[in-house]
Amino acid sequence: MSSLPQVARAIQHVLTEVPAALARETGFCRRRSKLTAALFVQTLVLGWLAHPTGSLHRLTQTAAALGLSLSPQGLAQRFGPAAADLLAGVLAAAVQEVVAAAPMAAGLLARFPAVVLMDSTTVALPDALATVWAGCGGRVEQGSQAALKLTVRLDLCTGRLDGPVPSAGRAQDKSSPLQREPLPPGALRITDLGFWSLDVLQEVAEAGAYFLSRLHLQTAVFAADGERLDLVAWLGGQRRRRLSVPVTLGVAARVPARLLAARVPRRVAAARREQIRAEARREGEAPSARKLALADWTLLVTNAPAGLLAIREALVLARARWQVELLFKLWKDGGRIDEWRSADPQRVLCEVYAKLIAMVAQHWVLLAGCWLFADRSLTQAAQTVREHAVCLALALRRRSALVAALRAIRRCLAAGCKIAKRRRRPSLHQLLTDPALGGLA
Repeated sequence: MSSLPQVARAIQHVLTEVPAALARETGFCRRRSKLTAALFVQTLVLGWLAHPTGSLHRLTQTAAALGLSLSPQGLAQRFGPAAADLLAGVLAAAVQEVVAAAPMAAGLLARFPAVVLMDSTTVALPDALATVWAGCGGRVEQGSQAALKLTVRLDLCTGRLDGPVPSAGRAQDKSSPLQREPLPPGALRITDLGFWSLDVLQEVAEAGAYFLSRLHLQTAVFAADGERLDLVAWLGGQRRRRLSVPVTLGVAARVPARLLAARVPRRVAAARREQIRAEARREGEAPSARKLALADWTLLVTNAPAGLLAIREALVLARARWQVELLFKLWKDGGRIDEWRSADPQRVLCEVYAKLIAMVAQHWVLLAGCWLFADRSLTQAAQTVREHAVCLALALRRRSALVAALRAIRRCLAAGCKIAKRRRRPSLHQLLTDPALGGLA
Protein backbone atom coordinates (compact mmCIF):
# COMPACT_ATOMS: atom_id res chain seq x y z
CA MET A 1 0.00 0.00 0.00
CA SER A 2 0.93 3.64 -0.10
CA SER A 3 3.23 4.24 2.87
CA LEU A 4 1.79 6.04 5.88
CA PRO A 5 4.73 8.49 6.02
CA GLN A 6 4.09 9.37 2.35
CA VAL A 7 0.44 10.17 3.04
CA ALA A 8 1.32 12.06 6.23
CA ARG A 9 3.86 14.16 4.35
CA ALA A 10 1.33 14.97 1.61
CA ILE A 11 -1.37 15.98 4.10
CA GLN A 12 1.01 18.17 6.12
CA HIS A 13 2.42 19.81 3.01
CA VAL A 14 -0.99 20.63 1.51
CA LEU A 15 -2.72 21.72 4.71
CA THR A 16 0.20 23.51 6.40
CA GLU A 17 3.05 24.55 4.13
CA VAL A 18 1.08 25.45 1.00
CA PRO A 19 -1.42 27.79 2.74
CA ALA A 20 1.41 29.53 4.56
CA ALA A 21 3.21 30.11 1.25
CA LEU A 22 0.05 31.44 -0.42
CA ALA A 23 -1.13 33.63 2.47
CA ARG A 24 0.26 36.96 1.27
CA GLU A 25 0.25 36.13 -2.43
CA THR A 26 -3.53 35.69 -2.37
CA GLY A 27 -4.10 38.62 0.01
CA PHE A 28 -5.65 36.41 2.68
CA CYS A 29 -3.19 37.61 5.36
CA ARG A 30 -2.34 41.31 5.24
CA ARG A 31 -1.46 41.58 8.92
CA ARG A 32 -0.70 39.25 11.83
CA SER A 33 -3.74 37.30 12.97
CA LYS A 34 -4.41 34.30 15.16
CA LEU A 35 -6.39 32.87 12.22
CA THR A 36 -3.50 32.08 9.90
CA ALA A 37 -4.00 30.85 6.36
CA ALA A 38 -3.00 27.34 7.42
CA LEU A 39 -5.46 27.25 10.34
CA PHE A 40 -8.23 28.62 8.11
CA VAL A 41 -7.64 25.90 5.50
CA GLN A 42 -7.32 23.14 8.12
CA THR A 43 -10.52 24.27 9.87
CA LEU A 44 -12.55 24.19 6.66
CA VAL A 45 -11.04 21.07 5.09
CA LEU A 46 -11.01 18.84 8.18
CA GLY A 47 -14.20 20.34 9.57
CA TRP A 48 -16.19 19.63 6.43
CA LEU A 49 -14.46 16.26 6.00
CA ALA A 50 -15.83 15.24 9.40
CA HIS A 51 -19.23 16.92 8.96
CA PRO A 52 -19.97 17.70 5.28
CA THR A 53 -23.15 19.61 6.19
CA GLY A 54 -21.57 21.30 9.20
CA SER A 55 -22.47 24.87 10.16
CA LEU A 56 -20.05 27.62 11.12
CA HIS A 57 -20.63 26.64 14.76
CA ARG A 58 -19.51 23.11 13.92
CA LEU A 59 -16.43 24.42 12.10
CA THR A 60 -15.40 26.47 15.13
CA GLN A 61 -15.25 23.20 17.08
CA THR A 62 -12.72 21.91 14.57
CA ALA A 63 -10.81 25.17 15.02
CA ALA A 64 -10.84 24.54 18.78
CA ALA A 65 -9.37 21.07 18.21
CA LEU A 66 -6.59 22.81 16.27
CA GLY A 67 -5.96 25.10 19.25
CA LEU A 68 -7.78 28.17 17.96
CA SER A 69 -10.61 29.95 19.78
CA LEU A 70 -12.82 31.43 17.10
CA SER A 71 -16.42 32.64 16.90
CA PRO A 72 -18.74 31.78 14.02
CA GLN A 73 -18.94 35.47 13.19
CA GLY A 74 -15.16 35.78 13.13
CA LEU A 75 -14.92 32.82 10.76
CA ALA A 76 -17.69 34.18 8.52
CA GLN A 77 -15.81 37.46 8.07
CA ARG A 78 -12.88 35.66 6.47
CA PHE A 79 -14.84 34.28 3.53
CA GLY A 80 -14.30 36.33 0.40
CA PRO A 81 -12.36 36.49 -2.89
CA ALA A 82 -8.98 36.23 -1.13
CA ALA A 83 -10.10 33.14 0.79
CA ALA A 84 -11.43 31.57 -2.41
CA ASP A 85 -8.11 32.26 -4.17
CA LEU A 86 -6.25 30.73 -1.23
CA LEU A 87 -8.33 27.54 -1.30
CA ALA A 88 -8.11 27.32 -5.10
CA GLY A 89 -4.32 27.47 -4.78
CA VAL A 90 -4.30 24.75 -2.12
CA LEU A 91 -6.49 22.56 -4.32
CA ALA A 92 -4.11 23.06 -7.24
CA ALA A 93 -1.20 22.01 -5.01
CA ALA A 94 -3.08 18.94 -3.76
CA VAL A 95 -3.73 17.81 -7.31
CA GLN A 96 0.00 17.95 -8.03
CA GLU A 97 0.84 15.54 -5.21
CA VAL A 98 1.63 11.99 -6.38
CA VAL A 99 0.27 9.43 -3.92
CA ALA A 100 -0.17 5.83 -5.04
CA ALA A 101 -0.48 2.34 -3.59
CA ALA A 102 1.52 -0.69 -4.70
CA PRO A 103 0.21 -2.07 -8.04
CA MET A 104 -2.43 -4.80 -8.04
CA ALA A 105 -0.72 -8.16 -8.52
CA ALA A 106 -3.63 -10.41 -9.52
CA GLY A 107 -6.44 -10.69 -12.03
CA LEU A 108 -7.01 -8.56 -15.12
CA LEU A 109 -5.36 -5.48 -13.63
CA ALA A 110 -2.04 -7.32 -13.23
CA ARG A 111 -1.63 -7.43 -17.04
CA PHE A 112 -1.10 -3.69 -17.27
CA PRO A 113 1.26 -1.27 -15.47
CA ALA A 114 -1.73 1.08 -15.22
CA VAL A 115 -5.45 0.93 -16.01
CA VAL A 116 -6.40 4.58 -16.27
CA LEU A 117 -10.03 5.68 -16.16
CA MET A 118 -10.94 9.24 -17.10
CA ASP A 119 -14.25 11.01 -16.59
CA SER A 120 -15.79 14.26 -15.38
CA THR A 121 -18.66 15.49 -13.27
CA THR A 122 -20.32 18.89 -12.99
CA VAL A 123 -21.30 20.91 -9.93
CA ALA A 124 -23.95 23.58 -10.52
CA LEU A 125 -23.08 26.88 -8.82
CA PRO A 126 -25.03 30.06 -7.98
CA ASP A 127 -25.55 32.19 -11.10
CA ALA A 128 -23.53 35.00 -9.49
CA LEU A 129 -20.39 32.90 -10.06
CA ALA A 130 -20.84 32.80 -13.86
CA THR A 131 -17.88 35.17 -14.31
CA VAL A 132 -15.67 32.68 -12.43
CA TRP A 133 -17.00 29.35 -13.77
CA ALA A 134 -19.39 29.71 -16.70
CA GLY A 135 -22.17 27.17 -17.03
CA CYS A 136 -23.82 25.84 -20.14
CA GLY A 137 -26.93 27.98 -19.87
CA GLY A 138 -30.21 26.33 -20.69
CA ARG A 139 -33.88 26.72 -21.29
CA VAL A 140 -34.26 28.05 -17.72
CA GLU A 141 -32.51 31.38 -17.14
CA GLN A 142 -31.86 30.84 -13.43
CA GLY A 143 -29.73 28.01 -12.10
CA SER A 144 -27.72 27.18 -15.21
CA GLN A 145 -25.42 30.13 -15.72
CA ALA A 146 -22.55 28.95 -13.51
CA ALA A 147 -21.08 25.47 -13.12
CA LEU A 148 -17.79 23.81 -12.26
CA LYS A 149 -16.62 20.79 -14.25
CA LEU A 150 -14.24 18.42 -12.45
CA THR A 151 -12.13 16.00 -14.51
CA VAL A 152 -10.14 13.16 -12.98
CA ARG A 153 -7.89 10.29 -14.02
CA LEU A 154 -7.94 7.26 -11.74
CA ASP A 155 -5.50 4.36 -12.03
CA LEU A 156 -7.28 1.21 -10.90
CA CYS A 157 -3.97 -0.58 -10.34
CA THR A 158 -2.40 1.85 -7.85
CA GLY A 159 -5.31 4.15 -6.99
CA ARG A 160 -3.33 7.17 -8.12
CA LEU A 161 -5.68 10.12 -8.64
CA ASP A 162 -4.90 12.90 -11.12
CA GLY A 163 -7.28 15.74 -10.48
CA PRO A 164 -9.87 16.90 -9.88
CA VAL A 165 -8.89 19.46 -12.50
CA PRO A 166 -11.48 22.28 -12.49
CA SER A 167 -12.81 23.96 -15.63
CA ALA A 168 -15.88 25.91 -16.66
CA GLY A 169 -19.04 23.84 -16.80
CA ARG A 170 -19.45 24.60 -20.50
CA ALA A 171 -15.99 23.19 -21.36
CA GLN A 172 -15.91 19.99 -23.40
CA ASP A 173 -14.43 16.90 -21.76
CA LYS A 174 -11.89 16.44 -24.52
CA SER A 175 -10.48 19.94 -23.89
CA SER A 176 -9.31 18.95 -20.40
CA PRO A 177 -5.55 19.17 -19.75
CA LEU A 178 -5.73 15.52 -18.64
CA GLN A 179 -6.82 14.44 -22.13
CA ARG A 180 -3.27 14.32 -23.44
CA GLU A 181 -1.41 13.46 -20.25
CA PRO A 182 1.14 10.74 -21.15
CA LEU A 183 0.67 7.11 -20.17
CA PRO A 184 3.36 4.55 -19.35
CA PRO A 185 4.01 2.00 -22.13
CA GLY A 186 1.66 -0.94 -21.83
CA ALA A 187 -0.95 1.00 -19.87
CA LEU A 188 -4.65 0.77 -20.71
CA ARG A 189 -6.74 3.95 -21.07
CA ILE A 190 -10.51 3.62 -20.63
CA THR A 191 -12.72 6.60 -21.45
CA ASP A 192 -16.28 7.40 -22.42
CA LEU A 193 -17.41 9.17 -25.58
CA GLY A 194 -16.96 12.66 -24.14
CA PHE A 195 -13.20 12.17 -24.54
CA TRP A 196 -13.44 10.61 -28.02
CA SER A 197 -10.69 11.88 -30.31
CA LEU A 198 -9.05 9.86 -33.06
CA ASP A 199 -5.93 12.01 -32.76
CA VAL A 200 -5.63 11.13 -29.08
CA LEU A 201 -6.24 7.42 -29.73
CA GLN A 202 -3.43 7.54 -32.29
CA GLU A 203 -1.14 9.24 -29.76
CA VAL A 204 -1.91 6.58 -27.17
CA ALA A 205 -1.02 3.83 -29.64
CA GLU A 206 2.17 5.56 -30.75
CA ALA A 207 3.27 5.82 -27.10
CA GLY A 208 3.03 2.03 -26.77
CA ALA A 209 -0.12 2.15 -24.64
CA TYR A 210 -3.61 0.78 -25.23
CA PHE A 211 -7.07 2.34 -25.42
CA LEU A 212 -10.52 0.91 -24.75
CA SER A 213 -13.62 2.94 -25.55
CA ARG A 214 -17.16 2.67 -26.74
CA LEU A 215 -17.35 3.30 -30.46
CA HIS A 216 -18.51 6.78 -31.45
CA LEU A 217 -21.31 5.94 -33.86
CA GLN A 218 -20.52 8.87 -36.16
CA THR A 219 -17.00 7.55 -36.77
CA ALA A 220 -16.31 5.83 -40.09
CA VAL A 221 -15.26 2.19 -39.62
CA PHE A 222 -13.32 0.37 -42.34
CA ALA A 223 -12.82 -3.40 -42.61
CA ALA A 224 -9.43 -5.01 -43.16
CA ASP A 225 -9.98 -4.94 -46.94
CA GLY A 226 -10.54 -1.18 -46.85
CA GLU A 227 -14.31 -1.32 -47.40
CA ARG A 228 -16.38 0.99 -45.20
CA LEU A 229 -18.67 -1.00 -42.93
CA ASP A 230 -22.38 -0.29 -42.73
CA LEU A 231 -22.62 -1.37 -39.09
CA VAL A 232 -26.41 -1.78 -39.08
CA ALA A 233 -26.40 -4.06 -42.11
CA TRP A 234 -23.19 -5.87 -41.17
CA LEU A 235 -24.26 -6.64 -37.60
CA GLY A 236 -27.75 -7.54 -38.76
CA GLY A 237 -26.27 -10.38 -40.78
CA GLN A 238 -24.23 -11.82 -37.91
CA ARG A 239 -25.28 -14.99 -36.12
CA ARG A 240 -22.57 -14.98 -33.50
CA ARG A 241 -23.26 -13.11 -30.26
CA ARG A 242 -19.70 -11.83 -29.93
CA LEU A 243 -17.34 -10.60 -32.61
CA SER A 244 -13.79 -9.31 -32.75
CA VAL A 245 -12.59 -7.96 -36.10
CA PRO A 246 -9.65 -5.79 -37.18
CA VAL A 247 -10.72 -2.35 -38.43
CA THR A 248 -9.41 1.14 -39.02
CA LEU A 249 -11.19 4.19 -37.61
CA GLY A 250 -11.77 7.52 -39.36
CA VAL A 251 -11.77 8.60 -43.00
CA ALA A 252 -8.50 10.50 -42.65
CA ALA A 253 -6.99 9.21 -39.39
CA ARG A 254 -7.27 5.48 -40.18
CA VAL A 255 -6.44 4.42 -36.59
CA PRO A 256 -5.83 0.63 -36.41
CA ALA A 257 -8.06 -1.08 -33.86
CA ARG A 258 -10.20 -4.09 -33.07
CA LEU A 259 -13.96 -3.70 -33.15
CA LEU A 260 -15.55 -5.72 -30.37
CA ALA A 261 -19.29 -6.37 -30.69
CA ALA A 262 -21.41 -8.15 -28.10
CA ARG A 263 -25.14 -8.70 -28.53
CA VAL A 264 -27.09 -7.65 -25.42
CA PRO A 265 -30.22 -9.29 -23.96
CA ARG A 266 -33.55 -8.04 -25.29
CA ARG A 267 -34.46 -6.28 -22.05
CA VAL A 268 -31.18 -4.34 -22.14
CA ALA A 269 -31.75 -3.35 -25.78
CA ALA A 270 -35.31 -2.25 -24.97
CA ALA A 271 -34.08 -0.09 -22.09
CA ARG A 272 -31.47 1.50 -24.36
CA ARG A 273 -34.07 2.32 -26.99
CA GLU A 274 -36.34 3.91 -24.41
CA GLN A 275 -33.41 6.07 -23.25
CA ILE A 276 -32.63 7.08 -26.85
CA ARG A 277 -36.26 8.10 -27.38
CA ALA A 278 -36.37 10.01 -24.07
CA GLU A 279 -33.22 11.96 -24.93
CA ALA A 280 -34.65 12.81 -28.35
CA ARG A 281 -37.88 14.06 -26.77
CA ARG A 282 -35.92 16.33 -24.41
CA GLU A 283 -34.11 17.84 -27.38
CA GLY A 284 -37.28 18.12 -29.47
CA GLU A 285 -35.87 15.81 -32.13
CA ALA A 286 -36.77 12.50 -33.75
CA PRO A 287 -34.78 9.52 -32.39
CA SER A 288 -31.96 8.31 -34.63
CA ALA A 289 -32.98 5.19 -36.55
CA ARG A 290 -29.33 4.11 -36.64
CA LYS A 291 -28.93 4.41 -32.85
CA LEU A 292 -32.14 2.47 -32.32
CA ALA A 293 -30.93 -0.32 -34.60
CA LEU A 294 -27.51 -0.54 -32.96
CA ALA A 295 -28.98 -0.67 -29.45
CA ASP A 296 -28.87 -4.47 -29.75
CA TRP A 297 -25.08 -4.37 -29.48
CA THR A 298 -22.35 -3.18 -27.17
CA LEU A 299 -19.66 -1.80 -29.46
CA LEU A 300 -16.13 -1.25 -28.19
CA VAL A 301 -12.85 -0.43 -29.89
CA THR A 302 -9.37 -1.21 -28.64
CA ASN A 303 -5.85 -1.54 -29.96
CA ALA A 304 -4.98 -4.20 -27.37
CA PRO A 305 -4.27 -7.54 -29.09
CA ALA A 306 -6.70 -10.40 -28.56
CA GLY A 307 -4.05 -12.36 -26.67
CA LEU A 308 -3.86 -9.58 -24.10
CA LEU A 309 -7.54 -8.65 -23.95
CA ALA A 310 -10.30 -11.03 -25.03
CA ILE A 311 -13.86 -9.81 -25.64
CA ARG A 312 -15.18 -11.03 -22.28
CA GLU A 313 -12.27 -9.34 -20.50
CA ALA A 314 -12.76 -6.10 -22.42
CA LEU A 315 -16.42 -6.05 -21.37
CA VAL A 316 -15.41 -6.41 -17.72
CA LEU A 317 -12.88 -3.58 -17.97
CA ALA A 318 -15.36 -1.38 -19.82
CA ARG A 319 -17.67 -1.87 -16.86
CA ALA A 320 -14.82 -0.83 -14.56
CA ARG A 321 -15.11 2.70 -15.96
CA TRP A 322 -18.00 3.14 -13.55
CA GLN A 323 -15.52 3.18 -10.70
CA VAL A 324 -14.99 6.86 -11.51
CA GLU A 325 -18.75 7.41 -11.37
CA LEU A 326 -18.73 5.72 -7.96
CA LEU A 327 -15.92 8.04 -6.89
CA PHE A 328 -18.00 11.06 -7.89
CA LYS A 329 -20.99 9.58 -6.07
CA LEU A 330 -18.80 9.19 -3.00
CA TRP A 331 -17.80 12.85 -3.23
CA LYS A 332 -21.36 14.08 -3.73
CA ASP A 333 -23.36 11.76 -1.47
CA GLY A 334 -20.73 11.47 1.25
CA GLY A 335 -18.62 14.60 0.86
CA ARG A 336 -21.53 16.84 -0.23
CA ILE A 337 -19.30 18.79 -2.63
CA ASP A 338 -22.42 20.09 -4.40
CA GLU A 339 -24.22 21.31 -1.29
CA TRP A 340 -23.78 24.39 0.92
CA ARG A 341 -25.56 26.28 3.66
CA SER A 342 -24.92 29.83 2.47
CA ALA A 343 -26.32 32.07 -0.27
CA ASP A 344 -23.15 34.16 -0.42
CA PRO A 345 -21.33 33.28 -3.69
CA GLN A 346 -17.80 33.64 -2.34
CA ARG A 347 -18.56 31.55 0.70
CA VAL A 348 -20.08 28.91 -1.60
CA LEU A 349 -16.91 28.92 -3.69
CA CYS A 350 -14.78 28.53 -0.57
CA GLU A 351 -16.89 25.61 0.59
CA VAL A 352 -16.68 23.81 -2.76
CA TYR A 353 -12.88 24.20 -2.91
CA ALA A 354 -12.42 23.13 0.73
CA LYS A 355 -14.58 20.03 0.27
CA LEU A 356 -12.67 19.07 -2.88
CA ILE A 357 -9.39 19.31 -0.96
CA ALA A 358 -11.00 17.14 1.73
CA MET A 359 -11.96 14.53 -0.89
CA VAL A 360 -8.40 14.41 -2.23
CA ALA A 361 -7.02 13.96 1.30
CA GLN A 362 -9.66 11.31 1.99
CA HIS A 363 -8.54 9.44 -1.13
CA TRP A 364 -4.94 9.48 0.07
CA VAL A 365 -6.00 7.95 3.39
CA LEU A 366 -7.99 5.26 1.56
CA LEU A 367 -4.91 4.42 -0.54
CA ALA A 368 -2.87 3.89 2.62
CA GLY A 369 -5.64 2.04 4.40
CA CYS A 370 -7.54 -0.27 2.09
CA TRP A 371 -6.86 0.18 -1.64
CA LEU A 372 -5.25 -3.24 -2.03
CA PHE A 373 -8.28 -4.96 -0.53
CA ALA A 374 -9.99 -5.98 -3.76
CA ASP A 375 -13.26 -6.50 -1.88
CA ARG A 376 -13.25 -3.09 -0.20
CA SER A 377 -16.34 -0.88 0.07
CA LEU A 378 -15.17 2.68 -0.51
CA THR A 379 -18.48 4.02 0.81
CA GLN A 380 -17.97 2.31 4.16
CA ALA A 381 -14.27 3.17 4.16
CA ALA A 382 -14.94 6.88 3.52
CA GLN A 383 -17.37 6.91 6.45
CA THR A 384 -14.60 5.54 8.66
CA VAL A 385 -12.20 8.25 7.47
CA ARG A 386 -14.78 10.97 8.22
CA GLU A 387 -15.25 9.59 11.73
CA HIS A 388 -11.50 9.99 12.34
CA ALA A 389 -11.10 13.44 10.75
CA VAL A 390 -10.78 15.15 14.14
CA CYS A 391 -8.01 12.70 15.06
CA LEU A 392 -6.14 13.90 11.98
CA ALA A 393 -6.65 17.51 13.09
CA LEU A 394 -5.25 16.77 16.55
CA ALA A 395 -2.19 15.03 15.04
CA LEU A 396 -1.48 17.50 12.25
CA ARG A 397 1.38 19.37 13.93
CA ARG A 398 3.72 16.39 14.34
CA ARG A 399 4.55 13.96 11.55
CA SER A 400 4.97 11.02 13.94
CA ALA A 401 1.58 11.70 15.54
CA LEU A 402 -0.05 11.95 12.12
CA VAL A 403 1.46 8.63 11.05
CA ALA A 404 0.12 7.06 14.26
CA ALA A 405 -3.37 8.45 13.54
CA LEU A 406 -3.24 7.07 10.00
CA ARG A 407 -2.11 3.70 11.34
CA ALA A 408 -5.15 3.63 13.64
CA ILE A 409 -7.43 4.41 10.69
CA ARG A 410 -5.79 1.62 8.70
CA ARG A 411 -6.57 -0.86 11.49
CA CYS A 412 -10.21 0.24 11.47
CA LEU A 413 -10.41 -0.12 7.69
CA ALA A 414 -8.86 -3.59 7.82
CA ALA A 415 -11.42 -4.69 10.41
CA GLY A 416 -14.38 -3.98 8.14
CA CYS A 417 -15.38 -2.07 5.01
CA LYS A 418 -15.51 -5.19 2.83
CA ILE A 419 -18.02 -6.39 0.24
CA ALA A 420 -19.33 -9.94 0.56
CA LYS A 421 -18.93 -12.25 -2.45
CA ARG A 422 -22.06 -12.72 -4.53
CA ARG A 423 -23.05 -15.80 -6.51
CA ARG A 424 -25.68 -13.95 -8.52
CA ARG A 425 -24.58 -10.71 -10.16
CA PRO A 426 -20.89 -10.93 -9.14
CA SER A 427 -19.31 -7.66 -8.03
CA LEU A 428 -16.63 -5.93 -10.09
CA HIS A 429 -13.75 -7.15 -7.95
CA GLN A 430 -14.93 -10.75 -8.50
CA LEU A 431 -15.12 -10.20 -12.28
CA LEU A 432 -11.68 -8.59 -12.39
CA THR A 433 -10.34 -11.71 -10.69
CA ASP A 434 -12.32 -14.12 -12.88
CA PRO A 435 -14.08 -12.60 -15.93
CA ALA A 436 -15.81 -15.96 -16.62
CA LEU A 437 -18.10 -15.37 -13.64
CA GLY A 438 -20.27 -12.95 -15.60
CA GLY A 439 -21.58 -12.93 -19.15
CA LEU A 440 -21.49 -9.16 -19.58
CA ALA A 441 -22.57 -7.40 -22.74
